[in-house]
Amino acid sequence: MTPVPLHGPDHLTLALPKGRILEQAIALLSQAGLPLTLPEKSRALRHEFPGVTVLELRNQDVPVYVDLGVADAGIVGKDVLIESGREVYEPVDLRFAACRLSLIRERGATAPIVRVGTKYPRAARAYLNARGIPAEVVKLSGNIELAALTGLAEAVIDLVQTGSTLQANNLEELDVLFESSARLIVNRAALKLRRERLRPLIGRLRELVEENDPQS
Repeated sequence: MTPVPLHGPDHLTLALPKGRILEQAIALLSQAGLPLTLPEKSRALRHEFPGVTVLELRNQDVPVYVDLGVADAGIVGKDVLIESGREVYEPVDLRFAACRLSLIRERGATAPIVRVGTKYPRAARAYLNARGIPAEVVKLSGNIELAALTGLAEAVIDLVQTGSTLQANNLEELDVLFESSARLIVNRAALKLRRERLRPLIGRLRELVEENDPQS
């Protein structure tokens, strides 16, 4: 089913995730020239601005809305994008909300890995299969580290930012599956239909990322 457009061809609908990415995403998009200022303590899920609609979604839903054309573009972590398996265009690494998806065990553990707990079953299965590890993957939510600490699983696959939680719980990273950061994603049809709005936005975001990167 094709979504019914609510606005004209020059209007952009953006899918943004609630939580840690939202504030930085709004600030960067505003720098790029979009008139976005979300009200504080608002319970609204859809925000209308001149020429732009912002949808506030759960992280996992952003790639779905963009892939199915309800949103023209969105911002989401690479970890969520990979796990979604959605076919969207990914033109810009925005280089914030950096973290990594890692294989984690109790420090010094040597028992064979029979079960792995994770929020990322797709990525976990691909990793384990590629390494010939015939472990069961258990999908969990919340504090994934507890699975390794309680014996529910011999290892977990979870996001790591600073590593302080691992140190505090006698856990260690054994391997990094991939590095993650916030990405701009675009619906492939919208890239053609709304190219006059999207192409300049993509170009401006690339410029801002380079300007804000101390290593560039």
